[in-house]
Amino acid sequence: MIGIDLELSSCVVLLAGDKSASETTAERLRAEGCELLLAQDAPQAMAYLEQAGLLVICDHDPQRFDPVLAAAKIPVLHATPAENTGSITLLGGGPGALDLMTLRGVRALAEAQVVFADRLGPSEHLALLAPQAKIVDAGKLPGHHKLTQRQIEAQMIQAARDGAKVVRLKGGDPFVFGRGFEEVAAATAANIPVHVIPGLSSCITVPSAAGIPVTARGVNTMFTVLSGHDPLGEHQLKHLAQLGGTIVILMGMGTIEATVAGLLRVGMSRDMPCAIVQSGTTEVQSTSHAPLWDLAAAARAHSNPAVIVIGEVAALPQSLLAQASGASAGAEALLEAAS
Repeated sequence: MIGIDLELSSCVVLLAGDKSASETTAERLRAEGCELLLAQDAPQAMAYLEQAGLLVICDHDPQRFDPVLAAAKIPVLHATPAENTGSITLLGGGPGALDLMTLRGVRALAEAQVVFADRLGPSEHLALLAPQAKIVDAGKLPGHHKLTQRQIEAQMIQAARDGAKVVRLKGGDPFVFGRGFEEVAAATAANIPVHVIPGLSSCITVPSAAGIPVTARGVNTMFTVLSGHDPLGEHQLKHLAQLGGTIVILMGMGTIEATVAGLLRVGMSRDMPCAIVQSGTTEVQSTSHAPLWDLAAAARAHSNPAVIVIGEVAALPQSLLAQASGASAGAEALLEAAS
């Protein structure tokens, strides 16, 4: 029942009201076994009126359905609308390939009413993933932001206050250089329900897609992830060079010359293996390998988005290829000797 003692099973019910306001009432009516006719405005409700045995109005502005009330010759009920507050979901879209987004993320986009999308991640597939959603381009390029961070937060909060399910789609994981916690804090301060759906971070997945493990038994036991937007001081560079682990740099193409010069200056071997992986996990992925001294020159063949890997593990794919090539040449020599 929905507040009074009526047998509603198999009843055709016209539910008039905004979708976000009437969604809970619709669920209750379906649970009662009703056949629902849904109308979000008065003209639509008028068109359905003759087919219904019961009219239920559930809206924050019920007066807009007064013409329907006047024309109704069936019982009428008024249901309490749901609170007119939506939610914000921070979604990590992964490193770029559509099939590396999580199932939970796909579901969130399918239900989204507004999506604020970054330029990285699978934003090009939003027409498929969120066909009913309004898409807001919140992408940022170095030195050019269509919306400031504060504007993004304000617009998301306003959309949620208007009752929308808002998804903030980011590349990688929202908590890895994604300013995700700032947006969680802003939503919390505004009393907006906020959720986080993690994503596969490019700091691990992109090297992996190029055959580079960020850790490898017998080679290293740690890795450090850096943002290329925030230059390291001399003290930090020195400690980083002495750690002996893998260095993974995101958003570092614009500062790669300064990074290389700094690491060489504090004593890192000029022959340290390095790699650059552009558009990792996608069909246009490309990879270059170079020693540290030549890394900046190798970077000229690449553009963003790219991940930079510095450390002994960067040489592992090439060493594996060399071993495979050597084994193949040895097999050919054996076959020739046996013939």
